[in-house]
Amino acid sequence: MTEWDIKKLQILRTLRDRETVTATAEALLMTPSAVSQQLTNLSKQLGVRLLEAHGRRVRLTDAAHLVLRHTEVVFAQLERADAELAGYLQGEAGEVRVGAFSTAVPALVVPAVLRLRADHPGLEVRVREAEAAEAYELLSAGQVDLALSLAAHAPTARDPGFSRVPLLADPLDVALPAGHALAGAPGLRLADLSGERWIFGGSGPWSEITRAACEAAGFVPEQAHSAAGWTAILAMVEAGMGIALVPRMAAAERVRGVVMRVLEADQPRRHVVAAVRRGAESAPAVARLLAALREAAERR
Repeated sequence: MTEWDIKKLQILRTLRDRETVTATAEALLMTPSAVSQQLTNLSKQLGVRLLEAHGRRVRLTDAAHLVLRHTEVVFAQLERADAELAGYLQGEAGEVRVGAFSTAVPALVVPAVLRLRADHPGLEVRVREAEAAEAYELLSAGQVDLALSLAAHAPTARDPGFSRVPLLADPLDVALPAGHALAGAPGLRLADLSGERWIFGGSGPWSEITRAACEAAGFVPEQAHSAAGWTAILAMVEAGMGIALVPRMAAAERVRGVVMRVLEADQPRRHVVAAVRRGAESAPAVARLLAALREAAERR
């Protein structure tokens, strides 16, 4: 029977996800030469070529992808074994690490933590704020146990390494200066704002969401100013410097001089999901946190 080395398979799996030997070495706290040596040894153990030259990089062979298809099943089962062992050893105690984007922390994570603190005081939740896309990267690297992200930046349902749980379809409202001509207009649609000056980030998920929503409404938004934080964005809206799409989860950031209007027929939404490594959803700490997050989402 072929000798399987879990550590070396983890290196191969990380190379698939990180794409380069250097990035793989950084993720696993190894040297590039050690990564290459371990993969060479794995290739000899399995009797197949796992890597081939591709320009200045290497890429996985068909044999490597075949090995990884079976490896995902093994790692999922190991995650389940870890989860059951944690439940046996820790019972109500334990720790779960969460990576979440900024508006999800007060809207979903904090209510979930408060609920867990009341029901399971021995369970500790450690929160790490991260951009939506970064939260998934932290999960992939094993630095968090659960990632709250946007659907556009989360693993797909077909990804064999992860499970994802839809939590919330967060509506996007439009922020207008209090004295804006359309601040009180009935039946406001996003298309009615095609001639306005817009405020959104220069890059990243919020830029993509704003542009996609406006383009779906039939126009390309004119970006007047670039900002990533809601405090800065709403301050500029209040000053009459432009308008912005604002997720309803960011309601706590609203200010007096800004009118939040619910859009009618073409109201855009962003979809918030939780993602875990496949098999880890049965860990008691992770399962309890997922349940608390679902409850927080339902209350919204």
